[in-house]
Amino acid sequence: MGLTLTEKILKAHIVDGEFVKGQEIGIRIDQTLTQDATGTMAYLEFEAMGVPRVKTERSVAYIDHNTLQSGFENADDHRFIGSVAKKHGIYFSRPGNGICHQVHLERFGAPGKTLIGSDSHTPTGGGIGMIAIGAGGLDVAVAMGGGAYYITYPKIVKVELTGKLSPWVSAKDVILEVLRWLSVKGGVGKVIEYCGEGVKTLSVPERATITNMGAELGATTSIFPSDETTRQFLKAQKREEVYVPLSADEDAVYDEVVEINLSELVPLAACPHSPDNVKTIAEIGAMKIDQVCIGSCTNSSLMDMMKVAHILKGKTVHPDVSLAIAPGSKQVLNMLAQNGALAIMIDAGARILESACGPCIGMGQSPNSKGISLRTFNRNFEGRSGTKDGQVYLVSPELAAVSALTGVLTDPRTLGDEFVFEMPSEFVINDNMIVPPAAEEEMDSVEVLRGPNIKPFPKTAPLMDTIDCGCSLKVGDNITTDHVMPAGAKILPLRSNIPAISNYCFTVCDENFPERAKSMGESIIVGGSNYGQGSSREHAALAPLYLGVKAVLVKSFARIHRANLINAGILPLTFVNENDYDSISQGDELVIADVRKAVTEGVTELTIVNKTNGRSIPVLCELSGRTKDIILAGGLLDYTRESLK
Repeated sequence: MGLTLTEKILKAHIVDGEFVKGQEIGIRIDQTLTQDATGTMAYLEFEAMGVPRVKTERSVAYIDHNTLQSGFENADDHRFIGSVAKKHGIYFSRPGNGICHQVHLERFGAPGKTLIGSDSHTPTGGGIGMIAIGAGGLDVAVAMGGGAYYITYPKIVKVELTGKLSPWVSAKDVILEVLRWLSVKGGVGKVIEYCGEGVKTLSVPERATITNMGAELGATTSIFPSDETTRQFLKAQKREEVYVPLSADEDAVYDEVVEINLSELVPLAACPHSPDNVKTIAEIGAMKIDQVCIGSCTNSSLMDMMKVAHILKGKTVHPDVSLAIAPGSKQVLNMLAQNGALAIMIDAGARILESACGPCIGMGQSPNSKGISLRTFNRNFEGRSGTKDGQVYLVSPELAAVSALTGVLTDPRTLGDEFVFEMPSEFVINDNMIVPPAAEEEMDSVEVLRGPNIKPFPKTAPLMDTIDCGCSLKVGDNITTDHVMPAGAKILPLRSNIPAISNYCFTVCDENFPERAKSMGESIIVGGSNYGQGSSREHAALAPLYLGVKAVLVKSFARIHRANLINAGILPLTFVNENDYDSISQGDELVIADVRKAVTEGVTELTIVNKTNGRSIPVLCELSGRTKDIILAGGLLDYTRESLK
């Protein structure tokens, strides 16, 4: 029996555990990346481990999220990350060099390598044949220190692509179609592997768009084979030496198979407020729009930008529409400036933003109240844009550009003849905004620069003998990390200050939660299905940790957030019977007796007693040997520090 591409790479990197579906395995990590919204905490954690220099093949720190410098906080974080990077063997991508996933694909990604990043869209690297996984900052810190990264050996879903995309139908429509099929929960515990003749028709940037939004499926990662198209892309980036051909064996066996005929796809949009709320443009109709934003790590490649420039050439943005464009990297911006495409965009009335995440994380360009915004981004969660009642639709660059001209949602197929963009045989290479680390003999003399907003990692403690406290919050299904720990220009600068940022924890759901949790001292949060979907931000676990949350009880978890809760020493529990969700109300007193003893002995079914109504509720506490030890120790930092002694 042959192997899938996923299995080939995982097998080559496994260092702990057995290669059995559903079992936990530890894999060796070749590369790591961080961004500045998660990076400061990741590097504080790395420092706390006492490892002098990273042990990966390549670790890169990117500045791309908190680039708006309206106060000293973001600039201080950038300075801190730059100094830590120089001291500890990490490459530093300066502000303005571009979005981490775009730049990493261009300059560092390599087929067959493993990559984890403290950003949920790290699977973008799957477009170049990597096993690239989003993780919490603490997991990245451990990997930089030479530790393994642990995942559940995943199910592998084969997406068989046939045919070829029709004119003005794009890679964005492919992943929106997959989301329509599988939903935001459909990829949990799975790797999505793209195969078939249709793969050959897709460029590396198009593949990266598809793997990027695999994060919205809840998937562990997504991956394309490494083929001649991959080689040509790497050659154009003057990195052909890292190319290796990689594909699944012909007789590989998959857990599921989904077939998509690219020729049959039509322009799609994800409607508010979920990436899987997908409809055709015909179903939505000619809806009046207020704003268009083009860019983000999903759709900001040179190919995307050239298609947009072609559509805008010689025309003017509709007077009722604000159009903002953010090229994904300095390389892309440079090439647009040199070939004249940037002038075309400016002439049309586009507002050119810096090469950064920007509006995607609510960092500027919030739409007007109740405004309808078409965005080429990956998430449209309620309030994420910075406007609470904003109506965000996720669309392709082609659809976004033509709609910016007409003022209404417009099918790009009305443009007529297709614009065919030929990938360049050579990209403009200038890595002067990537700062290499200090040589080993110089690292001791490098001073780490800390600003006053940078606070230590929150205090942790070993698992209690008995958890006896109140339910501080009860929430419903599909709670995102944006609900738990909002983004945006006001809150993101506090990412390195857990005491300050905790004041915003869950305020999207209940503005009184932070004060209530503080007054309770210790508490439990109760939630519904797919709790913690979205970003990899570990702050959605660290802020509850700081506020005294000891356990989170839900119907089901999103993968990264559950891992982050364990890393923070917060006990993750799920209902045995989902109907028992109705047996707990906010304010109820809950007891988990002898919980430390039960976890130590590997008991997987515990009982929560609701002292308020007298109900006994069975819950699952599914921890492996390693995650059990992490919870007992009080979190991954304590566990790792002990193991390094």
